[in-house]
Amino acid sequence: MGVIDSHVHLYPPDVNRDPAGWAAACGEPLWAQLCTRRRKNGRGVQAFPSVDELLRAMDAADVERAVLLGWYWEMHASCALQNRFYGECVRAHPDRLAAFATINPRADRALVREELDRARGEGLVGLGELSPHTQGYAVDNAAFGAVLELAERWAWPVNLHVTDPDSRPYPGRVATPLEDFLLLGRTYPRVNFVLAHWGGLLPLRDPAAVELKNLHYDTAASPLLYGPDVWRRFMATVPAERVHFGSDYPLNVYPTIDAEPNFTRLVAEAHRSGLDATQLKALMRENSARWFKR
Repeated sequence: MGVIDSHVHLYPPDVNRDPAGWAAACGEPLWAQLCTRRRKNGRGVQAFPSVDELLRAMDAADVERAVLLGWYWEMHASCALQNRFYGECVRAHPDRLAAFATINPRADRALVREELDRARGEGLVGLGELSPHTQGYAVDNAAFGAVLELAERWAWPVNLHVTDPDSRPYPGRVATPLEDFLLLGRTYPRVNFVLAHWGGLLPLRDPAAVELKNLHYDTAASPLLYGPDVWRRFMATVPAERVHFGSDYPLNVYPTIDAEPNFTRLVAEAHRSGLDATQLKALMRENSARWFKR
């Protein structure tokens, strides 16, 4: 059976047509800084594929299913736009795509609750990728707490962006203190959090994270952050059932090699990592599939 990629982004056609122009018109300057800039070699940091292009890229790498993650938008209208688009994607391709909802708790509470109810009704199955530090609210914010209580009630996993404290500077970089994720894990023990980007190596820095069984991790953007030894090094400490394969597609995670993003090279890197067959099976498919069965 094929791979499940737990960390994929996709945008509506209106965004794809003119990403920078859309961001300027809709009040999303940080997203534009992170997603529309070009690297020193002239290549964009990411592509803006259509749904059909995503499916073709999945087919080429034997990615059976992808989880579409939202973004940590500044504006409520942007959250609603992406959630509606993801509802359409899931209805059109229920066998290939699942999707998480995105919100900004700084918006009016009634609007946020209405948006979450609508997203759930349209078949979305989780929350994220969110970033309290980027969106401008504390992890112990009451409005965010109300959202997490809903996630607990609905058994929704919550994907959170994590920045490695030792990562190099880049345009749009926002620090995410790792102790905040420990606080969330302890405060909401029945919420399964997925800390993106290997969680900034949190469990390798603080053994307390290993003890929090509701803290999960994904591998999104791995080659941009860590060497190929990270797979074995991380999973020697964290149980295999708490690590999920994620690519961060359509981010180009091999920019010095590939002109366009693809899934193939990262899937191959995971298989070459030296993990045993049981670890690979859990990482590449079983862990994410378990949540969909709920």
